[in-house]
Amino acid sequence: MRRTSSPYGSTLSFGPGPLSSALKALIGANVAVFLAQSFLPALTWTLGLMPAAVLGDLHLWQVVTYMFLHGGVFHLLFNMLALWMFGTELERIWGTRYFLKFYFVTGIGAAALTVVFAYTPFSFAQQLQHAIVVGASGAIYGLLLAYAMYFPERPIYMYFVFPIPAKYFVAIMGALAFYSSISDSSGIANATHLGGLLIAYLFLKSARMHPLSELKYRYLKWKINRVRKKFDVYSGGRADDWDRRVH
Repeated sequence: MRRTSSPYGSTLSFGPGPLSSALKALIGANVAVFLAQSFLPALTWTLGLMPAAVLGDLHLWQVVTYMFLHGGVFHLLFNMLALWMFGTELERIWGTRYFLKFYFVTGIGAAALTVVFAYTPFSFAQQLQHAIVVGASGAIYGLLLAYAMYFPERPIYMYFVFPIPAKYFVAIMGALAFYSSISDSSGIANATHLGGLLIAYLFLKSARMHPLSELKYRYLKWKINRVRKKFDVYSGGRADDWDRRVH
Protein backbone atom coordinates (compact mmCIF):
# COMPACT_ATOMS: atom_id res chain seq x y z
CA MET A 1 0.00 0.00 0.00
CA ARG A 2 1.19 3.56 -0.67
CA ARG A 3 -0.31 6.98 0.07
CA THR A 4 -0.84 9.50 -2.70
CA SER A 5 -2.04 13.08 -2.53
CA SER A 6 -4.72 14.70 -4.64
CA PRO A 7 -6.68 17.97 -4.63
CA TYR A 8 -9.40 16.10 -2.76
CA GLY A 9 -7.14 14.79 0.01
CA SER A 10 -4.85 11.82 0.42
CA THR A 11 -5.81 8.43 -0.93
CA LEU A 12 -4.41 4.93 -0.60
CA SER A 13 -3.38 2.86 -3.59
CA PHE A 14 -2.06 -0.68 -3.86
CA GLY A 15 1.22 -1.64 -5.48
CA PRO A 16 4.16 0.22 -7.01
CA GLY A 17 2.14 2.21 -9.53
CA PRO A 18 0.47 1.94 -12.94
CA LEU A 19 1.81 -0.31 -15.67
CA SER A 20 4.17 1.28 -18.20
CA SER A 21 3.89 0.58 -21.93
CA ALA A 22 6.85 -1.83 -21.71
CA LEU A 23 5.31 -3.82 -18.85
CA LYS A 24 1.94 -3.91 -20.62
CA ALA A 25 3.67 -5.31 -23.72
CA LEU A 26 5.57 -7.97 -21.74
CA ILE A 27 2.53 -9.04 -19.74
CA GLY A 28 0.33 -8.97 -22.85
CA ALA A 29 2.80 -11.16 -24.75
CA ASN A 30 2.96 -13.68 -21.90
CA VAL A 31 -0.82 -13.87 -21.65
CA ALA A 32 -1.25 -14.18 -25.42
CA VAL A 33 1.29 -17.02 -25.68
CA PHE A 34 -0.27 -18.78 -22.69
CA LEU A 35 -3.67 -18.67 -24.39
CA ALA A 36 -2.08 -19.99 -27.59
CA GLN A 37 -0.59 -22.85 -25.54
CA SER A 38 -4.06 -23.75 -24.32
CA PHE A 39 -5.28 -24.27 -27.89
CA LEU A 40 -2.02 -25.56 -29.36
CA PRO A 41 -0.21 -27.73 -26.74
CA ALA A 42 2.50 -28.56 -29.29
CA LEU A 43 3.83 -25.01 -28.85
CA THR A 44 5.28 -26.07 -25.51
CA TRP A 45 7.49 -28.63 -27.25
CA THR A 46 8.52 -26.20 -29.96
CA LEU A 47 9.07 -23.05 -27.91
CA GLY A 48 9.93 -24.46 -24.47
CA LEU A 49 13.57 -24.81 -23.47
CA MET A 50 14.94 -28.33 -23.93
CA PRO A 51 18.73 -28.39 -23.50
CA ALA A 52 19.12 -31.46 -25.75
CA ALA A 53 17.20 -29.69 -28.54
CA VAL A 54 19.18 -26.46 -28.14
CA LEU A 55 22.54 -28.21 -28.53
CA GLY A 56 21.61 -31.27 -30.58
CA ASP A 57 19.11 -29.76 -33.03
CA LEU A 58 20.24 -26.13 -32.76
CA HIS A 59 16.84 -24.90 -31.61
CA LEU A 60 18.51 -21.71 -30.42
CA TRP A 61 15.28 -19.70 -30.38
CA GLN A 62 14.19 -21.67 -27.33
CA VAL A 63 16.52 -19.66 -25.04
CA VAL A 64 14.22 -16.69 -25.76
CA THR A 65 10.79 -18.17 -26.39
CA TYR A 66 10.69 -20.28 -23.20
CA MET A 67 10.29 -17.01 -21.25
CA PHE A 68 6.79 -16.48 -22.66
CA LEU A 69 5.44 -19.97 -21.89
CA HIS A 70 3.96 -21.03 -18.56
CA GLY A 71 2.91 -24.27 -16.92
CA GLY A 72 -0.45 -23.10 -15.62
CA VAL A 73 -2.62 -20.16 -14.66
CA PHE A 74 -1.02 -19.68 -11.24
CA HIS A 75 2.49 -19.94 -12.69
CA LEU A 76 1.59 -17.14 -15.10
CA LEU A 77 -0.24 -15.10 -12.46
CA PHE A 78 2.58 -15.08 -9.90
CA ASN A 79 5.26 -14.32 -12.49
CA MET A 80 3.30 -11.41 -13.94
CA LEU A 81 2.47 -10.12 -10.46
CA ALA A 82 6.20 -10.16 -9.58
CA LEU A 83 7.04 -8.48 -12.89
CA TRP A 84 4.69 -5.62 -12.02
CA MET A 85 5.70 -5.37 -8.36
CA PHE A 86 9.48 -5.29 -8.88
CA GLY A 87 9.75 -4.18 -12.50
CA THR A 88 7.75 -0.95 -12.17
CA GLU A 89 10.16 0.81 -9.84
CA LEU A 90 13.27 -0.53 -11.55
CA GLU A 91 12.03 0.77 -14.90
CA ARG A 92 11.52 4.21 -13.33
CA ILE A 93 15.14 4.20 -12.17
CA TRP A 94 16.76 2.73 -15.28
CA GLY A 95 14.51 3.85 -18.08
CA THR A 96 12.64 1.54 -20.46
CA ARG A 97 15.57 0.67 -22.74
CA TYR A 98 17.90 -0.47 -19.94
CA PHE A 99 15.06 -2.24 -18.15
CA LEU A 100 14.18 -4.32 -21.24
CA LYS A 101 17.86 -5.04 -21.87
CA PHE A 102 18.27 -6.30 -18.30
CA TYR A 103 15.09 -8.38 -18.51
CA PHE A 104 16.11 -10.22 -21.67
CA VAL A 105 19.80 -10.57 -20.73
CA THR A 106 18.89 -12.24 -17.43
CA GLY A 107 16.20 -14.43 -19.01
CA ILE A 108 18.40 -15.58 -21.88
CA GLY A 109 21.43 -15.90 -19.62
CA ALA A 110 19.46 -18.08 -17.19
CA ALA A 111 18.49 -20.34 -20.12
CA ALA A 112 22.11 -20.59 -21.29
CA LEU A 113 23.28 -21.54 -17.80
CA THR A 114 20.51 -24.13 -17.59
CA VAL A 115 21.77 -25.75 -20.80
CA VAL A 116 25.35 -25.75 -19.47
CA PHE A 117 24.19 -27.13 -16.11
CA ALA A 118 22.27 -29.94 -17.84
CA TYR A 119 25.51 -31.24 -19.37
CA THR A 120 27.62 -31.23 -16.22
CA PRO A 121 28.71 -34.71 -15.03
CA PHE A 122 26.07 -35.00 -12.30
CA SER A 123 23.02 -37.24 -12.49
CA PHE A 124 20.74 -34.65 -10.85
CA ALA A 125 21.74 -32.17 -13.56
CA GLN A 126 21.58 -34.51 -16.54
CA GLN A 127 17.87 -35.16 -15.97
CA LEU A 128 17.31 -31.65 -17.35
CA GLN A 129 18.68 -32.55 -20.79
CA HIS A 130 15.31 -33.78 -22.08
CA ALA A 131 13.11 -31.78 -19.74
CA ILE A 132 11.12 -28.77 -20.98
CA VAL A 133 11.69 -25.57 -19.05
CA VAL A 134 9.05 -22.84 -19.33
CA GLY A 135 8.36 -19.56 -17.58
CA ALA A 136 9.68 -16.05 -17.08
CA SER A 137 11.10 -16.97 -13.68
CA GLY A 138 14.75 -16.62 -14.75
CA ALA A 139 14.20 -12.96 -15.62
CA ILE A 140 11.88 -12.45 -12.62
CA TYR A 141 14.56 -13.71 -10.23
CA GLY A 142 16.96 -11.29 -11.90
CA LEU A 143 14.57 -8.41 -11.23
CA LEU A 144 14.20 -9.55 -7.65
CA LEU A 145 17.97 -9.46 -7.13
CA ALA A 146 18.22 -6.00 -8.70
CA TYR A 147 15.41 -4.75 -6.47
CA ALA A 148 17.20 -6.06 -3.38
CA MET A 149 20.47 -4.40 -4.43
CA TYR A 150 18.77 -1.03 -4.90
CA PHE A 151 16.39 -1.27 -1.95
CA PRO A 152 17.96 -3.74 0.50
CA GLU A 153 15.82 -2.72 3.49
CA ARG A 154 12.45 -2.67 1.71
CA PRO A 155 10.12 -5.29 3.23
CA ILE A 156 8.91 -8.11 1.00
CA TYR A 157 6.07 -10.20 2.35
CA MET A 158 7.06 -13.84 2.08
CA TYR A 159 3.95 -15.93 1.41
CA PHE A 160 2.10 -12.57 1.69
CA VAL A 161 2.39 -12.80 5.50
CA PHE A 162 5.96 -12.44 6.83
CA PRO A 163 7.76 -9.11 6.14
CA ILE A 164 11.44 -9.70 5.35
CA PRO A 165 13.98 -7.09 4.16
CA ALA A 166 14.60 -7.52 0.44
CA LYS A 167 18.28 -8.41 0.89
CA TYR A 168 17.42 -11.33 3.19
CA PHE A 169 14.48 -12.39 1.03
CA VAL A 170 16.75 -12.75 -2.01
CA ALA A 171 19.35 -14.63 0.05
CA ILE A 172 16.66 -17.09 1.19
CA MET A 173 15.31 -17.55 -2.34
CA GLY A 174 18.82 -18.05 -3.72
CA ALA A 175 19.65 -20.65 -1.06
CA LEU A 176 16.39 -22.50 -1.74
CA ALA A 177 17.02 -22.45 -5.50
CA PHE A 178 20.55 -23.79 -5.02
CA TYR A 179 19.48 -26.55 -2.66
CA SER A 180 16.51 -27.52 -4.84
CA SER A 181 18.60 -27.56 -8.03
CA ILE A 182 20.76 -30.37 -6.63
CA SER A 183 18.16 -32.32 -4.66
CA ASP A 184 14.68 -31.77 -6.06
CA SER A 185 13.06 -33.74 -8.88
CA SER A 186 9.63 -32.08 -8.74
CA GLY A 187 9.94 -30.62 -12.20
CA ILE A 188 10.54 -27.03 -11.09
CA ALA A 189 13.50 -25.52 -12.97
CA ASN A 190 15.38 -24.29 -9.91
CA ALA A 191 18.64 -24.22 -11.87
CA THR A 192 17.06 -21.56 -14.11
CA HIS A 193 16.03 -19.52 -11.07
CA LEU A 194 19.56 -19.67 -9.72
CA GLY A 195 20.92 -18.78 -13.17
CA GLY A 196 18.72 -15.67 -13.26
CA LEU A 197 20.14 -14.52 -9.92
CA LEU A 198 23.73 -15.13 -11.03
CA ILE A 199 23.39 -13.43 -14.42
CA ALA A 200 21.66 -10.43 -12.83
CA TYR A 201 24.43 -10.01 -10.27
CA LEU A 202 27.19 -10.25 -12.88
CA PHE A 203 25.35 -7.89 -15.23
CA LEU A 204 24.86 -5.20 -12.60
CA LYS A 205 28.38 -5.52 -11.23
CA SER A 206 29.98 -5.40 -14.69
CA ALA A 207 27.91 -2.32 -15.58
CA ARG A 208 29.09 -0.58 -12.42
CA MET A 209 32.74 -1.47 -13.05
CA HIS A 210 32.71 -0.41 -16.71
CA PRO A 211 34.83 2.79 -17.05
CA LEU A 212 32.36 4.58 -19.34
CA SER A 213 29.42 3.76 -17.06
CA GLU A 214 31.33 4.99 -14.03
CA LEU A 215 32.31 8.21 -15.83
CA LYS A 216 28.71 8.80 -16.91
CA TYR A 217 27.50 8.22 -13.35
CA ARG A 218 30.03 10.67 -11.93
CA TYR A 219 29.08 13.31 -14.51
CA LEU A 220 25.34 12.97 -13.86
CA LYS A 221 25.90 13.10 -10.11
CA TRP A 222 28.00 16.28 -10.48
CA LYS A 223 25.33 17.83 -12.71
CA ILE A 224 22.51 17.03 -10.26
CA ASN A 225 24.47 18.42 -7.32
CA ARG A 226 25.21 21.58 -9.29
CA VAL A 227 21.51 22.12 -9.99
CA ARG A 228 20.67 21.53 -6.35
CA LYS A 229 23.13 24.18 -5.19
CA LYS A 230 21.95 26.63 -7.84
CA PHE A 231 18.34 26.41 -6.68
CA ASP A 232 19.11 25.77 -3.00
CA VAL A 233 17.60 22.30 -3.12
CA TYR A 234 18.56 19.89 -0.35
CA SER A 235 17.97 16.17 -0.48
CA GLY A 236 15.45 14.70 1.90
CA GLY A 237 12.84 12.01 2.13
CA ARG A 238 13.77 8.37 2.28
CA ALA A 239 17.49 7.70 1.98
CA ASP A 240 17.00 4.33 0.35
CA ASP A 241 15.01 5.84 -2.53
CA TRP A 242 17.37 8.62 -3.59
CA ASP A 243 20.80 8.55 -5.22
CA ARG A 244 21.10 4.84 -4.59
CA ARG A 245 23.90 2.94 -6.33
CA VAL A 246 24.35 -0.78 -6.66
CA HIS A 247 26.82 -2.18 -4.10
